[in-house]
Amino acid sequence: MTAGQALRFIERHGIVLEAGRGPVPALATEVLGKDSTGSWWAHPRAREFFRLTREIRDEPRILVCKLLAGRITYVHRRLWPALVRLSRDIGAARLTAVREVHTAEGRHAMQLTRFPEWVPGDVRRSARLLDREDALAMLTASVPAAVLLKSSPPRRAKTLVSSRTEKV
Repeated sequence: MTAGQALRFIERHGIVLEAGRGPVPALATEVLGKDSTGSWWAHPRAREFFRLTREIRDEPRILVCKLLAGRITYVHRRLWPALVRLSRDIGAARLTAVREVHTAEGRHAMQLTRFPEWVPGDVRRSARLLDREDALAMLTASVPAAVLLKSSPPRRAKTLVSSRTEKV
């Protein structure tokens, strides 16, 4: 699967898990196949999938967050206004943008941009025009409301760095 195909998959579904099982499709299952069980790192095409996920994570039309069960979740930009409109119901922590960066020491770290700092102005304006029911309808076309509106906090990664590069 190419990055373009993966982006179309995410756009079509709106909300997609990077990997694992859940209430929405997982990119790993789409790319590696339904017979893929356990960690995708054990799959023969793991390096290919890793490179693909990094391309997706760098795509400006994709929000990478831990929206569902504290796992890496991709949300296409077309749903961002609905997320912003329902942010109080969803919880700001679950809408924190996650980005992997390389530190000066050569390690990987997670850079977090708290909600609503990452939200572009046009998305804010669109969110203000949405009523709650319309926003909920947009999102529940991708994920059940009972899962989306849970207030469970995201799991914390081992090394987290905020958008201000402070260790969390």
